[in-house]
Amino acid sequence: MNLWRVAMMTIGCLLLSGCLVVFKQPIAPVEAAPSQLLGRWQGQNEWGEQLLLDISRAADNRYSAHVRVAGQVDAGESYLFTVAHKGQRWYASIGLPKRFGEQYAIAGFELNKHGELVLFSLDTEVFLQQLQAGTLHGEVVQTLGGDSALISSPLSQVFAYLNDPANADGFIESARYHRVEQ
Repeated sequence: MNLWRVAMMTIGCLLLSGCLVVFKQPIAPVEAAPSQLLGRWQGQNEWGEQLLLDISRAADNRYSAHVRVAGQVDAGESYLFTVAHKGQRWYASIGLPKRFGEQYAIAGFELNKHGELVLFSLDTEVFLQQLQAGTLHGEVVQTLGGDSALISSPLSQVFAYLNDPANADGFIESARYHRVEQ
């Protein structure tokens, strides 16, 4: 598998459910991730391939997620991210590469009682509706996959929206990983 496919699969597994919801600002690196997040995780993609996800501390409350297909000789892809715990949820903010507009994607995550890392992407359709309704500010941008939402609202407003139980439909489970014992 070439590096481009790994990159697209990584973004897909970590962040997307079709089109993107992107943000103009990242989560500031002021909060440390839960220690249980660090380490090696394994999951399966939609093609049945085993993915390995290594999460490590980079520096100053920044973390690195390195994803590769198990058994492949290529190096995979690495992404730097920051985290925030707002309300009952954890969020990760990932800087997107230049080919994705150099914006920031935000995903939710949880470490459940079964020892799994569950990642949640933001539902593009819900965010497009919120832009149209004026609940959140930003713009609709065209991508290869269709309309995407570029959110310019302050993150405090975005987190308040996401943490309202009435807006639980804003999340879509995008990946589930199990810890790999070392």
